[in-house]
Amino acid sequence: MKTFANEVFLDFSKPAIAKKQRAAIADISKTLGKEYPNLISGKKVRTDAKTTSVSPANPDVVVGVFQKSGAADADKAVKAAAKTFETWKNTTPKERAAYLFKAANIIRRRRLEINAWMIIEVGKNYLEADADTCEAIDFLEFYGREALRYAEKQPITPVAGEANEIFYIPLGVGVVIPPWNFPFAILVGMTSAAVVTGNTVVLKPSSESPMMGWLFMEILKEAGLPDGVVNFLVASGAEAGDALVKHPLTRFVSFTGSMEVGLHVNQLANTPQPGQIWIKRVVAEMGGKDAIIVDSEADVDTAVAGVVAAAFGFQGQKCSACSRAIVDEAVYDEFVAKLKVAVDALQDKIGDPSTDMPCGPVVSARAQKSILGYIDIGKKEGKLISGGAKHESLPGYYIRPTAIVNVKPTARIMQEEIFGPVLAVCKAKDFDHALQIANNTMFGLTGAVYSRNKAKLARARNEFHCGNLYLNRKCTGALVGAHPFGGFNMSGTDSKAGGRDYLLLFMQAKMVSRKV
Repeated sequence: MKTFANEVFLDFSKPAIAKKQRAAIADISKTLGKEYPNLISGKKVRTDAKTTSVSPANPDVVVGVFQKSGAADADKAVKAAAKTFETWKNTTPKERAAYLFKAANIIRRRRLEINAWMIIEVGKNYLEADADTCEAIDFLEFYGREALRYAEKQPITPVAGEANEIFYIPLGVGVVIPPWNFPFAILVGMTSAAVVTGNTVVLKPSSESPMMGWLFMEILKEAGLPDGVVNFLVASGAEAGDALVKHPLTRFVSFTGSMEVGLHVNQLANTPQPGQIWIKRVVAEMGGKDAIIVDSEADVDTAVAGVVAAAFGFQGQKCSACSRAIVDEAVYDEFVAKLKVAVDALQDKIGDPSTDMPCGPVVSARAQKSILGYIDIGKKEGKLISGGAKHESLPGYYIRPTAIVNVKPTARIMQEEIFGPVLAVCKAKDFDHALQIANNTMFGLTGAVYSRNKAKLARARNEFHCGNLYLNRKCTGALVGAHPFGGFNMSGTDSKAGGRDYLLLFMQAKMVSRKV
């Protein structure tokens, strides 16, 4: 087997490649608006209530109509997964990994089609969509290899007169609740990690991006995965989501989303239900309020480019996005002047992502309203230098890239997760002060420091409290295998997705000792 290597992104600056992506978008546009069922043990199930997925670039465009399940549907899905677990748990790691490798190859073949659905359903531009699809492939390839590594004989201290071994077994039924912002990559990664370690899954995709879950179900079917290993349930979070988490047969919950929902999931999971015989395991990746420090000894041009890319890529809708720039007062004026030029330049690049405009819409009307509310707050807490409003001439949920400077460290837009194209800029007295500001939130997901001073970078390595710290580069763009991803504090359980420890979260170790 080849050594794992990350999938290479397509270069859409090449006209021939961009043309192929446009053709893929045109192809799927012919099939918009269809209805898709839930899948329980491979059987198609429909509900009376429906979930309609629309394009955020144009809400009149219906991507697809999906089901809207309730508590009774959730119960059936968990029980179906529990029944399948009794046979699936006995398959070998080699068998399970083979399904992941097959799925990865299918995704490679359908890559432009998957990108196209993502572009329309959540508003990613070509490159962001392709990076998402590549990450899904990476998760499948990486976790397949990791499952084989964990299946090898594990080192253990020998004891005279005994034959001892330790090995890993699956947990049981897992509820997988992925987000809409990486609607394919994270969904595929969370699901495949559970499956390859011998668990069965109830997959509840985000109601903002159910099409991406349906595509993965198609891929798993083509790969030959047995029915019932993954059960697809588009559902109400408040009703069915809670029921899935609370169900006594649910063994673990894998969640990625907001802090508020993550804490709710954790609280529900930690309350034992009648008939429950285990402590449920929760793997939670939650929010962030990520900062980039620009030191007095930084290359300001490089820092501005990194901050802008991290703040406004996919409209700032990443838990890893830079939403705070903390700038040393010695270079503050220069940074702000250059930042304004860079963000102003983005204002002419807003448009429908299906035409490969780099700045697309935010995901929904609700998100747009919330972000605009924070912009109004920010205008009172600092000085607006660019953006600051929705784009009036476009039909979708567009918000102009927004930069607000002269913001105090304790301001709301410096403390609360906005999850949109809004950057707050704060002045620091020196590097000590910058580190204090960086660490003064409840979150701890990503961060970055730009500086030519090696001693300061070494201090940041030890003192900047976040799960993923980047030095002299932007704080977004983690690669599977290279940048295991997960945060501290209210950013989650530091699961380190895409790392060598991740699969342990979906298994338990069993030790067997035999007298000889």
